[in-house]
Amino acid sequence: MTAPVVARLKPCLVTLKGGRTYFWCRCGRSANQPFCDGSHQGTGFEPLQVALREDEEVLLCGCKHTGGAPFCDGTHTNLPGGSPLDDPRSAENLRIPRVTHREGPRARLNGGCYVVSPALAEWQRRGALRYSCLVNGELGALYQTQVLLEVSGGASPVLSFGKREVILFVADGTGTVDISGREFTVAATDGVYVRPGEALQLAARGAAALRVFALACPLGELEWPAGMPANFDHGFPQRVVSVDAAQRIATGPRYFQILVDKRIGSRVITQFIGHIPRSKAAPHRHLYEEAIIVLSGEGCMWTEDRKAHVAAGDVIFLPRKQLHSLEATSAGGMDVVGVICPGDNPSITY
Repeated sequence: MTAPVVARLKPCLVTLKGGRTYFWCRCGRSANQPFCDGSHQGTGFEPLQVALREDEEVLLCGCKHTGGAPFCDGTHTNLPGGSPLDDPRSAENLRIPRVTHREGPRARLNGGCYVVSPALAEWQRRGALRYSCLVNGELGALYQTQVLLEVSGGASPVLSFGKREVILFVADGTGTVDISGREFTVAATDGVYVRPGEALQLAARGAAALRVFALACPLGELEWPAGMPANFDHGFPQRVVSVDAAQRIATGPRYFQILVDKRIGSRVITQFIGHIPRSKAAPHRHLYEEAIIVLSGEGCMWTEDRKAHVAAGDVIFLPRKQLHSLEATSAGGMDVVGVICPGDNPSITY
């Protein structure tokens, strides 16, 4: 054999026991996927020995083409049949009702998933800053807090999420972000990273408001320091990442670009910006918790037996392991920004 057999396109969700040795099938011929059963004899392939220190739930590669053996790295999404689509007009899908009832700004779907419309949310004000909490522990999140910040007519108060990692996404406007005494110029579609313990201050340029989504992990509340601390972490000087078409990664007919991740210091949160052409992905799950901001276009978020309309400005919250499918219905597709935590690869699905 010169190439492994694709045993299955999706990875295998398994719990590996700490201290125990496993043998992951490399050849793809084992009948005991994802583990070796000896079928590699004579193929030139040998199984990969795997041993973890602690019990861990993991996704082991089923396509055998991963670059991060034995773990899935999303390579299957670009193999033939690896990014299947679903027909929203199928008889089964036509029976799924659309959720129209809202609890305040939220339309609730299965398993804690919901769509929230910031325009309908409750806002609070502090000086030149308006802010609204869209995702938190009270609403079902286990790992993240997301707050929409909007500043105009001056600088915001100094704010912080304490000893948590924070990722910002600039949705509208231009301006500056002062991170613990170091100022950065930002514009729409920029991603920004704030280290644990640092504080920040936003200021808009011109008459238009600066609109920024802030996501903190782990769960936490906004804090209001009396002044700006001078504790910028110079060990991580790059804090702003802009959209660059050359950095796009294809996943079947869709693509995304990583904005903020471990390359600039973020250990548990990853932020990406992507495009979905007019289509409906096949239902799938992730091992991470996710929040998706719809930037343009409209469509539908599907869960097991419910669906809800989504449009530009909406935020979708997806609990870990929630079965879902995001459909773009606009002719030009849909642009989105996603933040996953804990996680570092948005193309890993099962």
